[in-house]
This record gives sequence, C-alpha cells and structure tokens, in this order.
Amino acid sequence: QVQLVESGGGLEQPGGSLRLSCAVSGLASNYHVIGWFRQAPGREREGVSCIRFTDENTYYSDVVKSRFAISRDKTKNTAYLQMNSLKPEDTAVYYCAAGPIYYCSDSYYISRSKTWRSWGQGTQVTVSS
Repeated sequence: QVQLVESGGGLEQPGGSLRLSCAVSGLASNYHVIGWFRQAPGREREGVSCIRFTDENTYYSDVVKSRFAISRDKTKNTAYLQMNSLKPEDTAVYYCAAGPIYYCSDSYYISRSKTWRSWGQGTQVTVSS
C-alpha cells in the first residue's frame, strides 16, 4: 500500500507563492508518477500537473502553465508543486496521487482523476486579500 502526505498549503495573498509537498511511502517503487489535483467547493476535481519520477517528464494544465512548476526529489520520494502568481481562483483543496509510469505521458490520465487509485488527504490553499 502506498501512502501520500501533502503539506505546504495555507493562506496567501493574490500574486503570492506557495510550495506544496507530497511525500510518498509504502510500496513507492510500484508508482512512478505523481499527479497534483485540486478541488474547489462545488466543483469537480481537476488535474493540475504531473511528473514522472524516472525522467522528470511533466505535464501542466493550461490554467496553471507558466505559473506552477512541478519537481521531484527521488532521494526523498517527494514531489513538489511550486505555485507562483497565485490567483483567487486557485483556491481549492490540493491533492497528490500516485500512478504507474504511463500516467504522465500526455494529458489523458491527469484529466481523468477517477483513474488514479492512491491519494493523499489533501491540503487547503486559500488565495485571498
């Protein structure tokens, strides 16, 4: 069983930055991709970004491209989501999820949150003045 724990959320002003972390443990060797998702109240969970641990292949949704950056530290089994130029519409609970190696080749799986089986508990991000 793989476990994922998110951290780094909080309250930030518009234009500010936050860095989220996703620590992976358990059967981590079976999972090669970390995806970041978010869910705002009353809205469906949406994929934000993903990274493949083996070669750092990444994908970003159009709404966060150029503002968010995903990275990973293989030695710590941790993925990060650096969020810059935050906007009020970025307010949501952010989740990370683990998937097999082919889950970050293109937009197919990151746009289908229900295909991901292993999830963290989420961390709240609020962007407000």
